Amino acid sequence: MWKSLNNAVYFTPQDGMKIIVRGRVTVYPPRGNYQFDVRTMQPAGVGELQLAFDKLKEKLLKEGLFDLSTKKNIPSFPEKIGIVTSIDGAALRDMISVAKRRLPITELIIAPVKVQGAGAAETIAEAIKELNQDESIDLIIVSRGGGSIEDLWAFNEEVVAYAIFNSEIPIISGVGHEIDFTISDFVADLRAATPTAAMEIALPDQAEIFLALITTNGNNYELMKEKLADIFSTINSIEQSRAFKYPENIVNQNSQRLDNVFFKVNNSVEKLLNRCNNKLEFIGAKLESHDIEKVLKKGFVLVKQADKFVQRSIIFSENNPFVLRFYDGNVEIKK
Repeated sequence: MWKSLNNAVYFTPQDGMKIIVRGRVTVYPPRGNYQFDVRTMQPAGVGELQLAFDKLKEKLLKEGLFDLSTKKNIPSFPEKIGIVTSIDGAALRDMISVAKRRLPITELIIAPVKVQGAGAAETIAEAIKELNQDESIDLIIVSRGGGSIEDLWAFNEEVVAYAIFNSEIPIISGVGHEIDFTISDFVADLRAATPTAAMEIALPDQAEIFLALITTNGNNYELMKEKLADIFSTINSIEQSRAFKYPENIVNQNSQRLDNVFFKVNNSVEKLLNRCNNKLEFIGAKLESHDIEKVLKKGFVLVKQADKFVQRSIIFSENNPFVLRFYDGNVEIKK
């Protein structure tokens, strides 16, 4: 089978696998040998793909690609996430929507790839390698929506498995639906049932962060109140003691100690409250800076065409009508 035709085969044949090939019988004149010139190749059925899946899974298992000891920890607060998926798929739109809802200050780096068909596995593996060259990326999500075993086959290829295993950056695999399992799921550091679930796992919820900060602030305040109550109780005991009432020098010494205690406690409470307030103000300012209405108010404009926002010039059609969204209203441009 010539290389130009072999590139169009979307799966890697395994020993013992039944396949259907189409081509022609030719003769090699110098030797007089008959040969079969293969033009197309495909599995004899879904069962053959499952057989190839099981054989590759067994091979990689023996090589240690599934070992739990090799799994990397998923960061709790990733600042930058790389996404390997199709730029036109619903999976990407869903993940972006989840990221905006859960933690909009997180930066997303999109590595667009083919997710099925000839050459898809190679583009996925190459995208993972390229994202690993960016040291600022904390996490990678490899994903695509659901489909048949043929549709998901790119994620069952050996080249993708090794790219995931060799990644220095932790990887979450979110391929297909909940019932779908691919080789990528077994090799990745964490498997998610769907692309949306992968982003849900990757990012904490900003509402939970705010609640935790408020709760921590309240708990610290209650602890300080208890500490002050204990100190005041000790002071009252000292004041009522016989030794405190008579010797003047004991009075002076404990009076000085009392002043020091008040100063330290008040200073500690004030510093703690200031730190908590500063954290809340910082996170609030970060979230507020990503408010789309404020961005529009600065003079920026969103372009919408066919009920979708245009994010790249390459997908903008000059022959179709579009809408310009300003801060104070929309302007429809008709062609």
